[in-house]
Amino acid sequence: MADGLLSQDDANRISGSHSNSERHPLLCIADEEPRNVKDPDQFLTLELLTSWLAEKAGLPHKRIDPLRLDVEAITSLMPFAYASRRKILPISVNQDTVVIATCEPYISDWQDELGRVLRKKIVCVLANPADIDRYLAEFYTLSRSVRRATKDSGSSQLSVITNLEQLVELGRTGRLDADDHHIVNIVDWLLQYAFDQRASDIHLEPRRDKSDIRFRIDGVLHVVYQVPLAVLSAIISRVKTLGRMDVAEKRRPQDGRLKTKTPAGNEVELRLSTIPTALGEKLVMRIFDPTVLARGFKELGLSDDEGKHWEAMVKQPHGIILVTGPTGSGKTTTLYTTLKQLARPEVNVCTVEDPIEMIEPSFNQMQVQHNIGLGFAQGVRSLLRQDPDIIMIGEIRDLETGEMAVQAALTGHLVLSTLHTNDAPSAMTRLLEIGIPAYLINAAILGVMAQRLVRTLCPHCKQPGTLDDAAWEQLVRPWKATKPVSAFAPKGCSECRNTGYLGRIGIYEMLTMSPGLRNLIQPDVDVAIVRDHAVKEGMQPLRLSGARKIHAGFTTIEEVAKAAPPPEGS
Repeated sequence: MADGLLSQDDANRISGSHSNSERHPLLCIADEEPRNVKDPDQFLTLELLTSWLAEKAGLPHKRIDPLRLDVEAITSLMPFAYASRRKILPISVNQDTVVIATCEPYISDWQDELGRVLRKKIVCVLANPADIDRYLAEFYTLSRSVRRATKDSGSSQLSVITNLEQLVELGRTGRLDADDHHIVNIVDWLLQYAFDQRASDIHLEPRRDKSDIRFRIDGVLHVVYQVPLAVLSAIISRVKTLGRMDVAEKRRPQDGRLKTKTPAGNEVELRLSTIPTALGEKLVMRIFDPTVLARGFKELGLSDDEGKHWEAMVKQPHGIILVTGPTGSGKTTTLYTTLKQLARPEVNVCTVEDPIEMIEPSFNQMQVQHNIGLGFAQGVRSLLRQDPDIIMIGEIRDLETGEMAVQAALTGHLVLSTLHTNDAPSAMTRLLEIGIPAYLINAAILGVMAQRLVRTLCPHCKQPGTLDDAAWEQLVRPWKATKPVSAFAPKGCSECRNTGYLGRIGIYEMLTMSPGLRNLIQPDVDVAIVRDHAVKEGMQPLRLSGARKIHAGFTTIEEVAKAAPPPEGS
């Protein structure tokens, strides 16, 4: 109040409602959401209050990033009871120094004592009390579970049958049960932690000494924890049990799925995939957030013109529409979002997928099962007897599937599918390569959309920047695009973990089949000729779509150049 942030009325109200509270004063103030007297449009958030307190106490303000903490190292420095009593959390340690976060800047009697015990210099920073309480509980609980699970295994170097470097240590072949409550705690923490950190994938990877747990966030992998190989094996067994997979089978790849809830209570689908590696079984969990189905095309990154173009294409009564791009480019999200908008009570939407990514009640979804001879082609053949209006085929991989897709389109159905090509024009040559005749392509294909995901600049810290003329010319060559007068560059802050980027957005390339393009589709057609003709008819290449995102301040040249390679044949 003395610094002019809190009004007298708010101070009296907060003091009265929290007079007997044992909670940290900053938490009590932040809970009431008072307005900043100096800036009435701004609330006094916990982070703003922590920054103010840090300045008053003369300490650096630190926003704790859990992904950058070495949990095993910091939890071994002091017992949980000591850290909890002092309200402190070690956040980094090296040979000479320990950096410790505190929320009580004026209580420092523990510093000399701890410095003598650890024989290291103590450096204090101020963090908000909610983060300290949360990560104290999470990290010490996790560390305790890993230690006990390792102890229960009988050896932290438990040999795994599928490890090609297996060294059998006689008398030390302990077994770790996946139902052990320590492992249950670790898996529960892992999933909740991944949801909290906006991870799209969780990688559990065996290594020779310590196994890695990594999260993919905004397209980039981060190591979040390392565990002994025995513990990783038990974690994978626990996840396989939840996903109704064969726990005993470690020699061949398996797929599974499970559904759980985020800390906010939202249901989330996870697709599971295991493979045998030289050092043991590896598991990847891909996380699908069902809320993506509620998004509109604009939220995916489609501009107003692109959105109208796509809507007009998918509202055609019959024909094939293809979405192309590499793995992880957002094709599934685009298709599910589109189908969700097309699915009405009077329309029968059917899909055949490998695997089913997300369960959606408004679709009729079929799972490919190769072990019983049910592939994409057989699935489409069966769906055609189910009176469908719209069919989604997970991927056109071979001639048989392609021919069934064409047959479905020519018999009055709208077919949506994916194809792995670098850009939209290359889809035509890819269909020719797998053996589909040119006349069928001309008769059935309505259009193709290629897409990529680029990281978006963090709105909290992006700053004005300059564009390199040579880099811009290289990006938009051989097409002409006006260089933006102003642009933005990444900076880095606590919200984006100092990467400068937060979230991803799509860039798109839409090719609509016209009479001119249909005349070009011949068995020996050059993709460059198809591309040039499509551009003349108005197709905006991927890199130009990315250039528009740079103009709008969403992303950078580096991101677009990395995500959208030069067109084939250029």
